[in-house]
Amino acid sequence: MGWWGFLSQRAAGTWVALWVGAASVASVGSAAGAPQALAQHTAQEYRLGSGDLVRVQVYQNPELSLEMRITDAGTVSYPLLGAVPLAGLTVSGAERLLADRLKEGNFLRQPQVNVSLLQARGHQVSVLGQVNKPGRYPLEAAGLRLSDVLAMAGGVAPAGSDKVWLTGWRQGQAWRQEVDLASLVSAVGTDADPLMAHGDLVWVDRQPQIYIYGEVQRPGQVRLERSMTLMQALASGGGLTPRGTERGIRVHRRPTQGPVQVLQPALDDLLQPGDVVYVRESLF
Repeated sequence: MGWWGFLSQRAAGTWVALWVGAASVASVGSAAGAPQALAQHTAQEYRLGSGDLVRVQVYQNPELSLEMRITDAGTVSYPLLGAVPLAGLTVSGAERLLADRLKEGNFLRQPQVNVSLLQARGHQVSVLGQVNKPGRYPLEAAGLRLSDVLAMAGGVAPAGSDKVWLTGWRQGQAWRQEVDLASLVSAVGTDADPLMAHGDLVWVDRQPQIYIYGEVQRPGQVRLERSMTLMQALASGGGLTPRGTERGIRVHRRPTQGPVQVLQPALDDLLQPGDVVYVRESLF
């Protein structure tokens, strides 16, 4: 596994509950055992979206307590109130809206409403390519970054590139960005770690390869590491056989345009993606 393999799967499934009303009491929980302060921050920041599954409980009114999924229109069908728009609200905002409507409709004098987020499907990102667990992942809290999403996907696979492409929409316009994964741990702060938004696509391409054949111990395909020299590539192939010769090394390189070039590089020359290294047999 590459250097990025330290990413581990983050626990998903945080649920948060807040009491609102005259006697307001905060209650927060997490399926992953997250600290209470973190769970409260999640509740304040996450905004409900279409597809989210929520549980509404009204204190001392079990007939008004039920689980509902937010529709594509962003509403839930709630007893006595009909269609209530919850999409775009925070958990606490949804609680206040339901409590206010129950009170304004003279259904309850001092309603105490609790909303729990059971399943987040309203905000998702797709992670594809060379990751250990590709798929769609929910953004269960605001402020999740690229490193968080890659951790949910189990990290970059051994064959994955050290650069990632992100696509999505920002301020109504198509957005595309290339991210060097090494910068996520080397940079100071979070500027190098982009924030994720609903609908984003994370693509991890396969790391470029080179090919070695001829008089080497282990001919075949070799992962092209960053700034890899010819000598390093030969070492990855186990080195030359007793019949191989450094003077007989040739690199076949296909440029963007034109025929394949046959080069006689020095051992400290850098290789490029797709290079084919051939080691000739010594004549003596």
